Amino acid sequence: MFAVPENTVSIPENPLLRHPVRVALAYASDRDRWRGLLRYDPDRRFSALVESDGDQEIWLLSWLPGQQTGLHDHAGSTGAFTLVSGRLSETVARRAPDGRAITELHRLAAGQSRVFGPGYVHQVRNEGPDPAVSIHVYRSGGRRMRAFQLDPVAGPVREESRHRPATWAGMGEPAGT
Repeated sequence: MFAVPENTVSIPENPLLRHPVRVALAYASDRDRWRGLLRYDPDRRFSALVESDGDQEIWLLSWLPGQQTGLHDHAGSTGAFTLVSGRLSETVARRAPDGRAITELHRLAAGQSRVFGPGYVHQVRNEGPDPAVSIHVYRSGGRRMRAFQLDPVAGPVREESRHRPATWAGMGEPAGT
């Protein structure tokens, strides 16, 4: 047993010190926090801001079968997403140390999470027969998205020729994963 001196001051928890996966899991398990926001859009995936405190944003996304993002990164943002229900697949595109283009496919089931950081290029899609719901945590820059094309030799190549806002075509509205 440890003795705590009487003059000990309790410091409030800094939410930014919690790993984004832990934040996403906590929100995913607290359905009352976002149940009233959930919608399904047959034309594009739906998203709703659940909470924002200036340092991080928590978003709810729903994915009907066939809905997907384009290949993108989140610029300088870091974060994570957790699948609440359904199934999603994530394709990660990168260059290997020897310069080869590599794509990795990750299939997610409910309760599983993925983490992303600056330069993490991916595409998320619902290939399953049922709707999917996910919670996304964005830090250090929010939900900004930059479009990429996959070059089979060079790997992911950023689309620099045109600037697109976060709701650009092919990414759904509003953008985010």
